[in-house]
Amino acid sequence: MNPSYYCSTKVLMKPDLKQIQAPIATEMVEFEKKFRDFMKSKVTLLDHITNYIVKRKGKQMRPMFVFLTSGMCGGVTDATYRGAALIELLHTATLVHDDVVDDANYRRGFFSINALWKNKIAVLVGDYLLSRGLLLSVDNGDFDLLKIVSHAVREMSEGELLQIAKARKLDITEDVYYTIIRQKTASLIASCCAVGATTSGASLEVIEKMKVFGEKVGMAFQIKDDLFDYGEDEIGKPLGIDIKEKKMTLPLIYALNNASWLDKRHIIYLIRNRNEDKKAVNEVIKFVKASGGLEYANTVMTQYFEEALALLVDFPDSDYKASLEGLVRYTIERKK
Repeated sequence: MNPSYYCSTKVLMKPDLKQIQAPIATEMVEFEKKFRDFMKSKVTLLDHITNYIVKRKGKQMRPMFVFLTSGMCGGVTDATYRGAALIELLHTATLVHDDVVDDANYRRGFFSINALWKNKIAVLVGDYLLSRGLLLSVDNGDFDLLKIVSHAVREMSEGELLQIAKARKLDITEDVYYTIIRQKTASLIASCCAVGATTSGASLEVIEKMKVFGEKVGMAFQIKDDLFDYGEDEIGKPLGIDIKEKKMTLPLIYALNNASWLDKRHIIYLIRNRNEDKKAVNEVIKFVKASGGLEYANTVMTQYFEEALALLVDFPDSDYKASLEGLVRYTIERKK
């Protein structure tokens, strides 16, 4: 067990992704090879684009959740690799399609697929990735995994549409906000943990427990992401981007709920009518900070974090468990 970041189930020092990945380092290397094979096609243009996607992958946190959960719950199997690939294929497909919908030219600092190859090709690439994921499960009889991940994709779509609808009226409540982030973000991490537990041969009780664990981690993850919009850290999303897109996140919701009628009306006016004005956006950010919105969001995020860790207490200590705990802490300590 790596003592540099793991002390006990209750005492965790600052984690590092390389240390966290250590127990599954071999599995992640093998996964990369398998994932590339799963994406291959007979069309040169398609292979060129999928290679571009693979080379610009992120931190690989979703596969890490799958493999660490599987290892902790019973052991990594061939199905674990397929489950992790299914999640990555379907998630990547949704990102490609999202960039088309949002007319976004960048993804993680690189040109998006639609920016380089236009919308028509981007949509078709997204469809291809989706079909590869579906066929990967169908061809191997992984219908239980397909059910878990398909449910998550449905939730993500519903959450996105709910957020769009609420952005038009700016009438989102705290409960609706939790519904949106549970569907948009937490459902996918929940599916990662459920897939990991399922492929390890765990009981239905353990699978459900890990699904709830992943959901709580996902809630904390998204709240952390929303805090970046207010400059909590120097690195992260561009300052005020959520406000410009009229997205009502937890810090803002809390601030509005505790504001006077006049202040609330003024801030809503700025978001609705002057959301492209830098001075107006800065005024909203200043209002949220002065109202204690960031402190409140941090408190809620920490609660989800602690509830997630509590679900791991009954599992035997292992390198997998230590890394999973470290990965949870990483979600709320990351700088971007």
